[in-house]
Amino acid sequence: MRPGLRTALATGLVGAALAAMSHPTVAAWIVSGLGEAPRRGLSAERLLALATHHLALAGTGLALVALLGLGLGILATRAGAASLRGGIDGIAAAAQAVPPVVMVALALPILGFGGPPTLLALVAYGIMPVLRGTVGALEAVSPEAREAAQAMGFTRLQILLRVELPLAMPGLVDALRTALVLAIATTAVGALAGASTLGTPIVAGLQNQNVLPMLQGALATAALAFLCDAAMLALASIASADRARG
Repeated sequence: MRPGLRTALATGLVGAALAAMSHPTVAAWIVSGLGEAPRRGLSAERLLALATHHLALAGTGLALVALLGLGLGILATRAGAASLRGGIDGIAAAAQAVPPVVMVALALPILGFGGPPTLLALVAYGIMPVLRGTVGALEAVSPEAREAAQAMGFTRLQILLRVELPLAMPGLVDALRTALVLAIATTAVGALAGASTLGTPIVAGLQNQNVLPMLQGALATAALAFLCDAAMLALASIASADRARG
């Protein structure tokens, strides 16, 4: 088995273990072991429904982050836009400096409750890792590869699509993995804005001083992060193997 697939399998097993621990029966055992009297928790069906909504919202946010982060990263590495690089990086850094909870709270009067303020927080918090990861991956491409493509008569767009992006792909995947984990973690904060996510039982548990749903929500969120990371690792490993064969 390839090293990438082994890592993906190990990560997936951790995610599966965390998912099993979030089951109401197992989570109740854990709460009892911590010395707390387990009260009413979430059913497995309710937890799965919340996980589905959570994943859909995080996936939408990741798609927006990937589009903006990759686009701005490519723009920042073009010779004609070198003067814009500092401003682009500064805006992305400033956006991430605002905590997601604050971003959601500020957006509520304008965007209302539910998904929109959560998506705004996802984009603001996730764009910088993708932007900087894209810049770093593209700048790591050897000048010789670009010069060889120019000598073959490639246009700038062809060099980008056929030389730079394929060579930068490992770095781009790492940046997107980071953004994915951030998106899943940040989506839990959306429960404060009324979004139906795995943060919902955490917030409800805090309000009712009920440890069981808090633990279930936290474990399920962590499980989702590990499982999604494992899926990305596996896809990256398979794509890398296909390129090597090609």
